[in-house]
Order: sequence, then structure tokens, then C-alpha cells
Amino acid sequence: MFVEGTLRWQVTEDCPWDLLMALAVRDLAGLGAAGDPVLPRLTPALAPVLRANTGSHPVHPSLGGGHGRSARRVPGVPGEDPLAEQWRAWFEVAVDRERRPAGGMLRPPHFEAFDRALELQDVVIEHYDVASTWAHERHAEYVQASLLNHARRAADIVDVVREREHELRRQAGYFRLDIDVLPLSSSGAWIVGPHTVVVSASLRDDSGAFRDWFRPLVSALV
Repeated sequence: MFVEGTLRWQVTEDCPWDLLMALAVRDLAGLGAAGDPVLPRLTPALAPVLRANTGSHPVHPSLGGGHGRSARRVPGVPGEDPLAEQWRAWFEVAVDRERRPAGGMLRPPHFEAFDRALELQDVVIEHYDVASTWAHERHAEYVQASLLNHARRAADIVDVVREREHELRRQAGYFRLDIDVLPLSSSGAWIVGPHTVVVSASLRDDSGAFRDWFRPLVSALV
């Protein structure tokens, strides 16, 4: 994570591990429509895992089976879907820098953080190895890109705030913004919390497009 700003304003940028893992598990478990807002699928893609059951057709791991517990409801069928609800609660913590545990929520092999979310615990146990390998690779790519382009990325933030200060003929008032940069299949930005925006890596890598997106947001904040 890096931080830009002054005593009056602060913008942080990060690619949070817990958020990468939450979205990787979402895609592997076929929960693509979960979340508010619904973020695009990840890239490189993580295909939902199919597993044979006792019948003639494969069953999706997010829809049934798993450690002897009751079958989960199919998304879209009337009635509450416990897995989707539990995943959304995880997502809300993963996107919030103040609520996200410093050491992370995911502690194998039992993942005690989900002891009261058993359907989600099953899915995390099942997909952890694949999701973890994928997330490590993506996080390493983000760190490398941040190191190689730190000056430009910092300028993308600071220059826009200073432009706004010059336009208003005053210093910026207090504001805080946390930007989570994620490898998403669609370019764009999504407001996911009072101080938090998810930005696709493709948008963050395009300095001109990022500044065009950032300017109206700064105008609303300053």
C-alpha cells in the first residue's frame, strides 16, 4: 500500500490480499452475481470448478455437497441463499480498510473466522489452494507495477488534487479515499464503501484515463 496526501487529505492505494481472495473464491464458487455493487469477473479468469456427484451430472461446489452439510440453494431460486449472504458479509469486511484485520481473515486449515458461516467455510476450504496461488501471483504483479510506476501513479493523484486547489484558489479540505486496484475483466471503477473505490488494474495503468476518472471525484470531495 502507498499513501499520498497531506495533513488535510489522504489517498491510499492498495491491492488487498483479503479482497483478492474473496473475489477469487467468488469466481471459483460460481457466485459471480454476489456483492453490491457486483464487480466484474477477475482476469486471468478463474473458472468455476465442477465436481462429479452421485448422479449423472456434475454438481457445482457452491450448490451442493461439501463435508456432509446440507445442500446449498441455487442462486436465482426463490429463498435465501446462505452462501451468497455469507460471502457478501466477507466482502464488506474485505473492502473496508478499517474493518479488515491486519493479519488477514484467512487462517488455514480451519478458517476459524468463518465458524459461524459454515457454507462459506466449506467453500473457502475447498478452493483455498487454487485461490491462494492465483492471488499471490496477482498481488506480486501489482507490487511490481507499483514499484516501477510509483512516481507516475503518485503524480496522477497529487496533480489532480493540486489542479482542483488551484481552480478553487484554496487548499483542499479534509477527505480520505482508499483505492483498491484489482485485476478485473472490465475497465472501470466501482464505489464499494463510504471512503473506498475499486479501480480495475487496466484503468489504473492508463494515466490519462485514470486522471479523467479521478477529476470529477476530487471535485466532489474537495
